[in-house]
Amino acid sequence: MRPITRATAALTLLAALMAAGCQRAPAPVVEPTPTEPTQAVEQLIRDLRRNDLVSYSRHAVPPELHARLDTAWNEGRTRWPLTDLPLDDRLPAFIDSLSAPGAEKQLLTVYQRQFSGANAELRSAAATLGLFATQYLRAEGDYSDDERAHYVQLVSAISRWAQKAPLGDVQLARQTIPSLVAGARQTGLAGGPYRFRQLGMRHSLERMGPFFERMKRVVKVYGLDVDADLATARASLIAREGERARIRLQYTLAGKPIEAELAVERRDGHWYLTDALRHAEAEAARSANGAAPRPATDENAPVAAADKATQAAPPAATDAPSAATAP
Repeated sequence: MRPITRATAALTLLAALMAAGCQRAPAPVVEPTPTEPTQAVEQLIRDLRRNDLVSYSRHAVPPELHARLDTAWNEGRTRWPLTDLPLDDRLPAFIDSLSAPGAEKQLLTVYQRQFSGANAELRSAAATLGLFATQYLRAEGDYSDDERAHYVQLVSAISRWAQKAPLGDVQLARQTIPSLVAGARQTGLAGGPYRFRQLGMRHSLERMGPFFERMKRVVKVYGLDVDADLATARASLIAREGERARIRLQYTLAGKPIEAELAVERRDGHWYLTDALRHAEAEAARSANGAAPRPATDENAPVAAADKATQAAPPAATDAPSAATAP
């Protein structure tokens, strides 16, 4: 079971990359407002291909809801839209561990001890994890029927890719681990959950763009070309009735055709994904339970709070980046 546990962070994060996209975040692009359901979906796809998470956050929800999410982020109640990523609660610890002094050497040592040459074990773990994730998606979690049908296909494709990818190649690890470490350090997001709260939604999302670009480079080295797969995405209208419509989204992931149906709805003249609205509403309404503690009032508190969060990170948090950098 240990290889399965070690591989969990890697495979779920890779699946998240396909859901969230991964390229450098450019300057915001001014585009015409979509007037048709398919245009709204296509706009989100363009945002994701550019890894423009700031624009994606604004296009994904109405302005009023976006404002509430921004407030919730500043109060430490959410990190939406990063909450759509698997293991999103481990993301600050993941960044911290990659950003730590000597991380390259430490992570490569862990890789050589746990992963190097373990191709058969990693293939078995990928297959088993894919099965477990599929069973979970079909029965658990706050997912709509459309989401379950879509994510099961996504997990299956990622699992099949991982079973063929050279995850146990130490030479590739020596190439990719330093890239991930450099990317994490450049975000300036090390310092625990408080750092994300301190920077706010917009600046945090801007800083995540280059890091996801690094992740894209890593998975491409292992045979998963995210750019090419995102470029295959096509949206078409299935049905429309009043303020609601259904869209068919088709794309290829790791060589496997994916076909999903998406519900969309119009609010104040703009079209949005219904499931995205539902999840965003839930995040905006979250209580402060579990939020990062409020720092002291002196001006040195942010640094002290960040250091405390880093020092207090549980040992298990270190395993997540180790697995992901394997990846």
